[in-house]
Amino acid sequence: MGLLDDAKDAAEATGKKVGEFVDDTKERASDKVDEMKADADVKRAESERDATKAKNEYKESLRD
Repeated sequence: MGLLDDAKDAAEATGKKVGEFVDDTKERASDKVDEMKADADVKRAESERDATKAKNEYKESLRD
């Protein structure tokens, strides 16, 4: 029974490692998506800031 128990333990350890790898990969992908969303939010905010600045400068030039 020793050989069978060793094989069972090895299979369980391998299964656990594979599960951890899958979880880690899923977490990395989720982190990357969050990072990309944050970058998109920053770019959108910068774009809105620049548009507002341009609008205000245009309005100021009309007052002159």
